[in-house]
Amino acid sequence: MGSETERPKADLRKNLRAPLIIQKVRIDGDRPAFFGYSKNISKSGMFIATTNSIQPGEQIKLEFQLPTPLKERVRCLCEVVWKRPYGTYLPFEPGLGLKFVDLPTEISDQLDEWIKEQL
Repeated sequence: MGSETERPKADLRKNLRAPLIIQKVRIDGDRPAFFGYSKNISKSGMFIATTNSIQPGEQIKLEFQLPTPLKERVRCLCEVVWKRPYGTYLPFEPGLGLKFVDLPTEISDQLDEWIKEQL
């Protein structure tokens, strides 16, 4: 089989023409609050442009609309995998790399198929 130094194959990502608006779902049941904009997405996670102070390892509940023509509005738990602070990695914008924790399989499959169709 493969050697221990081989990296796992990454999921295909789609850079979005129009960023998705991401909202943070509050635990107290209030309406979701603006969190940031998603610039790219895959079946396993996404990048969100934000200056939010959430740290790697933390989990947050987010809500977002899948890109057109997908119609689903999704609420799922995400884990912060990495963080890019403001001004540290210019010309890149600050943000978070998120991994989907409980994205339903059917949504993940739809998203993966949509990304493949865009290639």
